[in-house]
Amino acid sequence: MAWRWQRRPMPPLTLPLRMRPCQQHPPPPPSTSPLPRGSENPMPHHPKNEAAAAAGYDFADIVGGALDVQELQSEPTHEVPQPHKRVLQPLAEAPKLHKVLAQAGLGSRLEMERTIAAGRLTVNNEVAHVGQRVQPGDIIKLDGKPVRIRIEPPSVRVLAYHKPAGEVVTHDDPQNRPTVFRRLPYLGQGKWQSVGRLDLNTEGLLLLTNSGDLANNLMHPRFGLEREYAVRVLGALTPEEKQQLLDGVMLEDGPAAFGSIDEGGGEGANVWYRVTISEGRNREVRRIFEALGRAVSRLIRIRYGAMQLPRGLRRGAWMELDEKDIKALALASGADQALLRKKPPTQPSVRRQSDRAGSRAKTRVNEAEEARQLRARRASKPRRISSPETAPDRIGQDSLLRARVAQKRKPAGGKR
Repeated sequence: MAWRWQRRPMPPLTLPLRMRPCQQHPPPPPSTSPLPRGSENPMPHHPKNEAAAAAGYDFADIVGGALDVQELQSEPTHEVPQPHKRVLQPLAEAPKLHKVLAQAGLGSRLEMERTIAAGRLTVNNEVAHVGQRVQPGDIIKLDGKPVRIRIEPPSVRVLAYHKPAGEVVTHDDPQNRPTVFRRLPYLGQGKWQSVGRLDLNTEGLLLLTNSGDLANNLMHPRFGLEREYAVRVLGALTPEEKQQLLDGVMLEDGPAAFGSIDEGGGEGANVWYRVTISEGRNREVRRIFEALGRAVSRLIRIRYGAMQLPRGLRRGAWMELDEKDIKALALASGADQALLRKKPPTQPSVRRQSDRAGSRAKTRVNEAEEARQLRARRASKPRRISSPETAPDRIGQDSLLRARVAQKRKPAGGKR
């Protein structure tokens, strides 16, 4: 019997489980959420809360639990993606060197480019290159001699951030803990500076700005800007303890006292208190209660000067104040208005008919200018507003409402 070779059929090819196409669960369609690039601020709109958004959070909301209830109704927050850091990253808003030199009257832009290409200019003791951008504080030298230039600083921006517990207020944390700056929008020039600080376990309102002058004015002790906190402690305070907190206690860095203290009730052994203080020392509120042997279980800042924690701004979210609110915040805090004021008008030209007539005209102009400056100083005299009831329209609420309206008006099929 002769054997005959036959080809055996190959078994069907089977893909691994992870390579098989899923037929039961198709991939979800791409999102069409019309969020503009660079403004991924997690601030959803809740129609039933729109009427209540006319005022900020107050002490009654904290004690009654309205703040925590709204957090449960809100969507989870998402971190704003930050661009990858690289060495000598160009600042898009900073002016170019040849443009700044031309504005200083050293020559035309083309001539300044040729001067830079020749290696005659240095920026911070390093040879400049064509197209280089400069910012305030840079030291520019031409042929080894300093050049005086004026670079207009960027416009003042202020953010109101609802800080949750568990975040630190620092740019670089050696323990690699989450920071508040990871959620903020990216600045092309400068960096965000916090107006004061909140410790790791403290929640509530935190102001941030790109202007160092405004931040220093808001924190300066001479204005005595009030900070209002909602404090939850274990056990009710006695009348003697309340009076001692108002009179002052001695801490490691000096005496400290509350400006006012009001009881707000609570559940069980925990009691809420509303306190005000005009200083910003490290963990000062907690240390004052600890001086009496009282432990603080929760601490929320609900007001900073005339700025109150906006109602509807959930934890981990930020909102940007517009120009009107920034000016109101600076005025209410007694900050210097020079950084927000426009350039003063120039003196009117006077037609001189003779030396005597010109002298009289010049005298009249000087008197008019002095009177105008006096009126301007009286109008811009710093006045401190420490009570939210006297603050103009609860600073920040208009900005929050306008942001909500703008978010509702965005088309459904807009581009990202």
